[in-house]
Amino acid sequence: MSFKISKEITPQQVAERLKNGETLTMLDIREPAEWVEGHVMGAKHIPLGQLLMRTDELDSHGEIIVMCFSGGRSGVACELLSEKGYNVVNMTGGLGAWTDDFLVRE
Repeated sequence: MSFKISKEITPQQVAERLKNGETLTMLDIREPAEWVEGHVMGAKHIPLGQLLMRTDELDSHGEIIVMCFSGGRSGVACELLSEKGYNVVNMTGGLGAWTDDFLVRE
């Protein structure tokens, strides 16, 4: 059964919340090679393929903003996590649409 995650946020909205000093729980589910090219400061990195094995690393009560490069894989991750009761928001457009500061490279 497929369903659409109703909660979405744009990269610009995430950047605005960070500028306003909000502490956000952000989950980047891209592959390690993508992560080192640049990720949002403060985001947690769990590749999509490891997500269900590592859910114990996530806050099961607060909002989690899930991101990937375009918003497709993060949509899949949101479905997986919401089925387990997590409060998730998909960052549509993904990091490919990120135009702000807060990106760091390793």
